[in-house]
This record gives sequence, C-alpha cells and structure tokens, in this order.
Amino acid sequence: MADEKIKVRITETDALIEVTVLRKQATLIEVMLGTGAHSTRCTLTPNRMESAYAGSAMGREIVYERSRKAVQAELDRSAPPRDFRR
Repeated sequence: MADEKIKVRITETDALIEVTVLRKQATLIEVMLGTGAHSTRCTLTPNRMESAYAGSAMGREIVYERSRKAVQAELDRSAPPRDFRR
C-alpha cells in the first residue's frame, strides 16, 4: 500500500514541501514531515472559513490549501461502497 502524500505550504518562506498523510478526515489531517528519526508529526485543522487546513510544526505555520468540502468530496470518492444488506 502506497503512502498518500500531499503538498503543504510553509507560510514563512512560501515554500512547498511534500508530506506523508497519516490520517485524513474532514475535521483534521494528521501529517508527518520528514522521514526517519528526525520526522515531526503535525495536525492540520480547518481555518474559520474552512477554505484551507493549517497547523504548526517546529514553530512554523504550514497550510494545506484545499477546502474542507474538497477534502470531504475526495474522501467520499475514495471510500469503498457500503453494502448494508444481510
């Protein structure tokens, strides 16, 4: 199974970095910056207008520039169909 990767922006330097997604929900996205012993976890939560996800890692603000509706739609598409028949 391949790890999902997303691009986030570091607001201080305006640089884009690719991070690994550990957990993805509409209410939060948990990512890991870096690999190995020096990796850092960060939780991204929707901002007030729900137009992006933001969080802080190592004193730096990082932003995933997708709306909550777009992430929810992506999760709905990737979820397997449920069959409730018995």
